[in-house]
Amino acid sequence: MAALLPSWVTVTGLTAGATVAVVFLAVQAEQGPHPAAAAARPSASASAGAHPSASPAPAKAPDVPAASGTGRRVVYSLGGKRVWLVDASDKATRTFTVWPGTVSPDPGTYTISKTLASTTGSDGVQIEHILYFAAKSGLSIAFSNAVDGSSPPPAAGKQTSGIRMQKADGTALWTFGTEPNTKVTVVR
Repeated sequence: MAALLPSWVTVTGLTAGATVAVVFLAVQAEQGPHPAAAAARPSASASAGAHPSASPAPAKAPDVPAASGTGRRVVYSLGGKRVWLVDASDKATRTFTVWPGTVSPDPGTYTISKTLASTTGSDGVQIEHILYFAAKSGLSIAFSNAVDGSSPPPAAGKQTSGIRMQKADGTALWTFGTEPNTKVTVVR
């Protein structure tokens, strides 16, 4: 049949077909590998000649601040905007960054004084895993996480005292901090 068509029709058809194929493959590449193709691909651990990953190692988390006391405690660094959960042997079991409000606690040692499973924050956001430990400027200072995982900036001119974190970190802190007499050490 191609012999019956003029050569320009055959070339145009081939070009159009190639263009469609390239566009189709580009769309598939943007959507990621097909689940069946990913499942058929051997994993690095399954292949005999597996090479180590070329991706960089995650950055090492900062050590627990030296002047943060001893024993089981939550350590909160004001300047580092970071929390460490420290076990009785002085080993950090978890560390993560936080988003402080506009009012921060003074450096010192506190005890978690009240826990609340969930409520609405002063910024109108639904929060959970609330661990109160200090007060300043007439506000109660507490760790919490937003139920939806967000951390909107405080409204201009509004004082907030919540120290927000990612949802998974909030769950870990809640588990750690609801044990009786949990200490919180705040450092600069």
